[in-house]
Amino acid sequence: MAPNDTARTTDEAGEGSVVRRKAARYAVPVAVAGVAAATIGLVPALAASGDPDLPDITAQELIARIAASDTEQLSGTVKISTDLGLPSLGGLAGGAAAGFAPEGGEGGSSASPDAKLMELASGTHTLRVAADGPDRQKLSILGDAAEYSLIHNGADVWAYDSKSNEVFHGKDDGAGAEREHPAPKDLPTTPKALADEVLKAAGDTTSVTVDGTARIAGRDAYQLLVKPKQSGSTVDSVRIAVDAENGVPLKFTLLPSGGGKAVVDAGFTKVDFSRPAASTFDFTPPKGAKVTESDELNSRDKGAPKHAEGLEGLEGLGLDGMAGKDGQAVNVIGEGWTAIAEITGPGGKGSTAPKPGDAPPEAQKFLDALGDRVKGDFGSGTVFKTRLVNALMTDDGKVYVGAVTQDALVKAANAAK
Repeated sequence: MAPNDTARTTDEAGEGSVVRRKAARYAVPVAVAGVAAATIGLVPALAASGDPDLPDITAQELIARIAASDTEQLSGTVKISTDLGLPSLGGLAGGAAAGFAPEGGEGGSSASPDAKLMELASGTHTLRVAADGPDRQKLSILGDAAEYSLIHNGADVWAYDSKSNEVFHGKDDGAGAEREHPAPKDLPTTPKALADEVLKAAGDTTSVTVDGTARIAGRDAYQLLVKPKQSGSTVDSVRIAVDAENGVPLKFTLLPSGGGKAVVDAGFTKVDFSRPAASTFDFTPPKGAKVTESDELNSRDKGAPKHAEGLEGLEGLGLDGMAGKDGQAVNVIGEGWTAIAEITGPGGKGSTAPKPGDAPPEAQKFLDALGDRVKGDFGSGTVFKTRLVNALMTDDGKVYVGAVTQDALVKAANAAK
């Protein structure tokens, strides 16, 4: 739950220094900020006066403090609000759970993390978190009359949905994000994990300054302000409140360039950095609960429809020339906040793409209502928008996606023609 990654900082002279941090990978929809922030250039600045009154610190020093933080024990409450401009994904998550079973087969477990955690991509949620080193973490999503918990304790990963009284059980094989059903430590649901996604690398596409101080969850904090230097990004800024004592990010706020409320706002409302009781991570399935083992779901997956094939490439837009799943080619156009993933289906241009008019009229009308039709040198296509990530799907089967404006997507498609 407060995982570490590798961050690189640069000084004003351009000489780099690497701050060692523990490696981790994350894959969850609300981490789209990390897709845009491929490179970061530091602009040292002194902390402005504010409440509380803290010693001056530069942005470079503050990021180094985040990177060097060795805090591995904590517990607390996190409030996370996500507004991508999409309807609630709760129903879609339930559908995804059902998709774990082959057609005609028995449905999957409602406690499976793959489906349940999609709900965090929209709305406001209250989480309870606890961590005791790399082998023990717990995350609970609190509902009005129910609770969903993920527990990682040594070699075991448990998930329990009190509403359905269902339990999911898997094994932590140490494969990180490559596991079919990830443990809580892989999920960027805390300010620390979200901040790590933004501060992964260094470069010259970003302005980073210290912008005052704040009081978060009863703790003194510096405010780190991260802003794109490039035009065409849908990100206006990212503000990270960093604990002045131990360097742990306490609050993460991402504002869109289009204005309005935050796209992602996640922060501790209560936090305690003492070691949680060992019993916090104990779990025994309640009497009468349905228990599903991960290998059962994996065997069902072999015959199940794939809902998101090829999207794996979106996790690493900072890397060029990646190959997607099942022959899909993923190429990255541009860098930093305006990086765009160009995805081509197997067999090359247009090989698997439906042509205009292929879909039934009702379905085509529905798809057109979801997006905006555009034309350019590339031909024609449809742009699907959220408040942060936009995607252009061309009529010949290519997809361009990134945290960029519609004009930037069209320009990329024209250039790639």
